[in-house]
Amino acid sequence: MEILMLLAIICFTFIAVLRLDWALFIVLAALPTYLLRFNIGPIPVTLLELMILITFAVWAIKDKPWKRLQKSAWKVRRQKYPYHLEIIGVLIAAWAGLAIAGFDNSALGIFKAYFLEPLMLYIVIINRGQSGIKKFIWPLAISAAVASIYALFQQITGLYIFNDFWALLSQRRVTSFFPYPNAVGLFLAPIIFLLGGLLCSFPHRTTLLKAGQKVFLFLTIASSILAIYFAHSEGALVGIAGGIFIVALLAHKNTRKAAIASAMLAVIILSISAPAWNYVENKATLMDLSGQIRRQQWKETFQMLEDGRLVSGAGLDKYQEAVAPFHQEGIFVKNDDPDWYRKVVWNDEYKKQVWQPVEIYKYPHNIFLNFWTEITLFGAFLFTWLIARFFYDAIKLLKKLEREKRMLVLGLIGAMSALVIHGLVDVPYFKNDLAIIFWVIVAMVGIIKIKNTKSI
Repeated sequence: MEILMLLAIICFTFIAVLRLDWALFIVLAALPTYLLRFNIGPIPVTLLELMILITFAVWAIKDKPWKRLQKSAWKVRRQKYPYHLEIIGVLIAAWAGLAIAGFDNSALGIFKAYFLEPLMLYIVIINRGQSGIKKFIWPLAISAAVASIYALFQQITGLYIFNDFWALLSQRRVTSFFPYPNAVGLFLAPIIFLLGGLLCSFPHRTTLLKAGQKVFLFLTIASSILAIYFAHSEGALVGIAGGIFIVALLAHKNTRKAAIASAMLAVIILSISAPAWNYVENKATLMDLSGQIRRQQWKETFQMLEDGRLVSGAGLDKYQEAVAPFHQEGIFVKNDDPDWYRKVVWNDEYKKQVWQPVEIYKYPHNIFLNFWTEITLFGAFLFTWLIARFFYDAIKLLKKLEREKRMLVLGLIGAMSALVIHGLVDVPYFKNDLAIIFWVIVAMVGIIKIKNTKSI
């Protein structure tokens, strides 16, 4: 296995040297290769991170960015990197999280995989993206197509779902290449909007080749939505719905009217349908099983933070260890039984029926708390500021761009919206592929911003 990985890395290096953009294409198309792990001597690595490091190294050698720091070049150097102050802050916050964790191996691995390497790729994308951002969306389309098709294959056959419970037809949840079902939604939901923006950016009259590309994008979007549905990733589906609503509000006055009318119609339908209202209410107030588990997680997380970690958090990869003293082994799941509390107190048999064991999860499953516990309170506020500035810049760009680029920016807004909405109850950043997708989205808005600086 390691020999095959070595051969793959050698071939990739040759490609990067000869055609750097091809190497960048391969990296973005092969994001799930973070799952291919092996050792170089005593150092554990993934195929994805080696490709990122090679891409960055080849770019640095070819473009010679250090020459821009020479005094003679100060007056003619290029524009500053978009969000450069936020990026510096992110690295400081991540380094603080690393220090709080004691610079151990697991924390160092998180630092390089979720912060350092994605930002290295961000730098390369910014420098190689001046010809346009579409070339960064196409490889993500290929990745989404392969991942979603594999998920649909799992749904049809039940094969290669490593968890026997999820593999059963009566409760099947597909996982694609990933270790758990929600990872399917976390990966595909933002990409769906990027593909939607790219699809809508095509002119109405196209060549046969472009018509084929449109068909490919449409089918990939459809298969990705089906994959998320069969993964039963409700957070991703809500994120997609929320993203569509936000994009519709921003796209055009007609879509804005349609979005508002649809929202009003949904409220009317819910108000006259008690079962539908109860279902939505339980989900929105987190009173279903997964919601109650999330609420328990957040309660324990705040207890941990209030115990001397309010500013520092737990440190990189130390959340499970820090929250363990405050962890409750399980919860009594509340239901619609009006006599629920009395039965839980007095009926031992009923206690067993409503008892739900709860594990200590790796992260708190909330986008703000995830950053807070890992990279300090400063890091959490910094990412909140970065995301808010992203939306501000993207919405401002909408007013100045022609149709093609406007559609791409709307896709970027939808992608970030889906990511944030899903992130309210999940972990949309702390995974190799997800961290890269986040920074690719930010980089693409940064590229468009650079090219339109004079007009905004």
